[in-house]
Amino acid sequence: MTVVSLAALGGGAAPPRAGGGACTLAAGALTVDDLPAGSSVLDCAAVGRLVTHAGAGVTVPGPGMKVSVDALTEDGSLHGFTLAVAADGTVSYGDLTHADTDADAASAHARTSVAAAPGRARAACADDAYATAGHKEYDTYEWFLGDGTLPGNLAPDDARRALEDAIGTITASRNDCGFGDTVTAKARFLSRTGNEADIDRDARCMARDGVSVWDAGDLRGGVVATTCSWSRAVSGGPDSLREADVRFNTRDHTFTDHPSEAACSNTYDLRSVATHEAGHVFGLAHVGESHESQTMYTNSFACSTAARTLGRGDVLGLRSLY
Repeated sequence: MTVVSLAALGGGAAPPRAGGGACTLAAGALTVDDLPAGSSVLDCAAVGRLVTHAGAGVTVPGPGMKVSVDALTEDGSLHGFTLAVAADGTVSYGDLTHADTDADAASAHARTSVAAAPGRARAACADDAYATAGHKEYDTYEWFLGDGTLPGNLAPDDARRALEDAIGTITASRNDCGFGDTVTAKARFLSRTGNEADIDRDARCMARDGVSVWDAGDLRGGVVATTCSWSRAVSGGPDSLREADVRFNTRDHTFTDHPSEAACSNTYDLRSVATHEAGHVFGLAHVGESHESQTMYTNSFACSTAARTLGRGDVLGLRSLY
């Protein structure tokens, strides 16, 4: 998803020195160059500041926390990045190389066994490509449904059932490839809530409120849906998920729970998009060009229900985490 990059309001201040030491950050949104890897969020008073990269943005969390933003886009280009703050306040970033490109995989963790011909999707059950984001849900993902207008203008009970089904595709690793379910991930819907997903209209992650919310609203053009996830470091394993919010862009895109190929025109299948976003919640990252048959491809495709079930790579990615 090629999204117009956000302008950094750096104001010309010198970037903080790696390895600590007092520093001063300019007012406004920062870029990853303003707060480079190795900087101290404590020395720079950067906690709560917005950091942007290639059109994506996250709010700097406190020490020991990591935040990731992943956006699904209508043109399938990659959009998102990860910012982690170590216990001592040191900043690090996930792989920034492929941001805003049609790279083969979304992170350095992408794994493939056989190269596919460029531009050709392999059958979902023959493609073992996957990427992981470095976090997982160790317990049960408890989520809420926003109390505003919902995707597809569905009634709350209908929206809940559709989203529960999509999340269940991830936790039960549902697929048409003959793979049994060995994934131990769990989720539970709690209730509707007046809280909103901590995602702004530019699809950037704001400061988290501790409540995992799925809702709908205005996101920047080209973005179909966005997931923001926050996790805490765990010794010897993937980070532990602490919150994950999902927002569907209902200002610019139409969703339906009952797509009909004959009648569909530029409308997204709610369950396909929700299954993709649930993959991010539980620790899967994007895979890119030549892996269009996987649920975690960077585009769920309008009028398609294919992403409602997982491909081989999607299942292998979940098994690597759970």
